[in-house]
Amino acid sequence: MPSNYIPFQVIEVKFKGARKEFFLNNDNIYLEIGELVAVEGPTGGYDIGHVSLTGELVRMQMKRRKTSMDQVTRKVYRKATEADVEKWKLAKDLEWETMHKARTLALDLRLSMKISDVDYQGDKTKATFFYTAEGRVDFRELIKKMAETFRIRIEMRQIGMRQEAGRLGGIGSCGRELCCSTWLTNFKTVSTAAARYQNLSLNTLKLAGQCGKLKCCLNYELDTYLDALKDIPDRIDSLQTEVGVARHQKTDIFKKIMWFSYPNVEDWIPLKVDRVKEIMAMNKKGLKPNNLKEEAFELASSKPVEKVLDYENVVGQDSLTRLDDRSRNKNQRNNNKKQERPPRAVQQRHVNDGKKAEGVRPEGPRPEVKRREGRPQDATKRPEGKRPEQRRPEPKKPAVEGPVVEGGLAAAPATVDGQPVVKPAGNRNNRNRNNRRKKPAQDKPKDE
Repeated sequence: MPSNYIPFQVIEVKFKGARKEFFLNNDNIYLEIGELVAVEGPTGGYDIGHVSLTGELVRMQMKRRKTSMDQVTRKVYRKATEADVEKWKLAKDLEWETMHKARTLALDLRLSMKISDVDYQGDKTKATFFYTAEGRVDFRELIKKMAETFRIRIEMRQIGMRQEAGRLGGIGSCGRELCCSTWLTNFKTVSTAAARYQNLSLNTLKLAGQCGKLKCCLNYELDTYLDALKDIPDRIDSLQTEVGVARHQKTDIFKKIMWFSYPNVEDWIPLKVDRVKEIMAMNKKGLKPNNLKEEAFELASSKPVEKVLDYENVVGQDSLTRLDDRSRNKNQRNNNKKQERPPRAVQQRHVNDGKKAEGVRPEGPRPEVKRREGRPQDATKRPEGKRPEQRRPEPKKPAVEGPVVEGGLAAAPATVDGQPVVKPAGNRNNRNRNNRRKKPAQDKPKDE
């Protein structure tokens, strides 16, 4: 900046609820955007706010808001000190409790008003109550009771539904914070004609904002639609043809295409705006075209445009629905497999039947072996190490019954009727089986 430059002596200060006002900086205090300053109050005292604009930008803002230098009378006192900030925070902490007490007093007096917000001044000497009401409200008795309760100066200010939504804030249907509570300062009137020009359905639930009025964003693109509608014929309901009357159904404003349809026919016929104007001129002269289907405009087929990537998409991370597609394909593959092959139980039964025929043990869990009682569980396990050698038992010779004497000599065998009795050495199982049978009683020989 040049050495002889004199900075603009007006600054803009922002307060609660998007309220902005201009103040004189006669002492040329160096201020930056966002600093807390103590400024002169509207009815005495001082208030605390944030600096929003300084320098030449304030001059441009004053021109936009049509504010002259003579209208700016209040001035800046100083930068906010620690004591000023602490007192200002204590005053802001009382706003919520004060608002609820004021609502209780208004209900006791049966006043048809809604107190939506309270704004304390920085020095904690004055409070401004913002309320909404359908008509005029006599709140003189309410002010007396509030002055006795809060011991401060009271100011009542009526606001509209839009201002109330701007002070309270919220999230709009677009998913973003409300325009009126962030950047919008001037509220322009919104009519249903703005919705008609943009071919929107006149549904009050969709067109109304949180304030209950028409959305302010309906005016944002209205000028663009009005410029596009200049080339489109207005107030056209039907076209006269030799086949019949074609009714107007729809208009694409930016593509400049109009759709018409014959009665009892579901197909819509697209026509260019220039051709519609020609047919309208023919109808005024008493002429009619043959059939609109012969003059229909061919719409370009909307084919999906392949996305050209400037990198190699290995994992497929450019798709937001890649996980959904993967799970959907997996479920489809599982369903196809279930339809192709029989259930697992039937399939296993066929396999086991084939293996039984071949002499192979079928698959599946082995049947449980019942162990004999009294046998230890570890008896089935073979001890580690070499397996002990087993000797084959020697074949037994036929034994001859008789007493055995010392020296290995046997006495004479027993005889029955002079014949020796020899016991055959048969199989052990046969011997046991013979032992189970009941032998007939034999007569013992009498002693001679």
